[in-house]
Amino acid sequence: MTVPDPIRVLVVDDHAVVRRGVVAYLEALEDVEVADEAGDGQEALDRLARAAAHDELPDVVLMDLQMPGMDGVTATGEVLRRFPQLKVVILTSFGETERVHAALENGASGYLLKDAGPAEVDAALRAAVRDEVFLDAAVTRRLTQEMRAPRTGLGVLTAREKEVLVLIAEGRSNKDIARHLVISERTARTHVSHLLTKMGLTSRTQAALLAVKEGLVQPR
Repeated sequence: MTVPDPIRVLVVDDHAVVRRGVVAYLEALEDVEVADEAGDGQEALDRLARAAAHDELPDVVLMDLQMPGMDGVTATGEVLRRFPQLKVVILTSFGETERVHAALENGASGYLLKDAGPAEVDAALRAAVRDEVFLDAAVTRRLTQEMRAPRTGLGVLTAREKEVLVLIAEGRSNKDIARHLVISERTARTHVSHLLTKMGLTSRTQAALLAVKEGLVQPR
């Protein structure tokens, strides 16, 4: 039986104690490997550039938001601009919802509370590498309360696009959506792209939050 490659993670946080705690969690997980650590956004970019030069990029970046120098919001955008194949998962606290929204607009795949347990960290990482959405229920409630209304209402979506929106919010990948709706993966991708464009959204996570806000699904 083929052994799956471990999920390689870069941990970015300016507080060494927090960073070491996250690293300890990750090292205790099966099939997860800490590729590197960084203390701010610029250091993260520098370490990623060196890793890319040796074809050793991680799969996921766990990104703190409030850091000196280049903060997590700016760093998220830069990481995904330079290394679009990577996934960024935000490490957040309850007081940072405005920054979380900004990071999601910059392409972050999801978010975790800094005191999340190993099971939640594991679930968020695995969702990110599968191009799925992981939503922490407590943070989601806070985020949806403060979420800006989309440019248009759900009425602009077709019935099929609403189905796809619900499936995104349930954490399904394009492949899962295609299988569930008995359509091709390419058609599923097209539906996702169309609904994001119509709603003025930039990420699947924003779409999932909207589905929760509109009552289409309940936060898990």
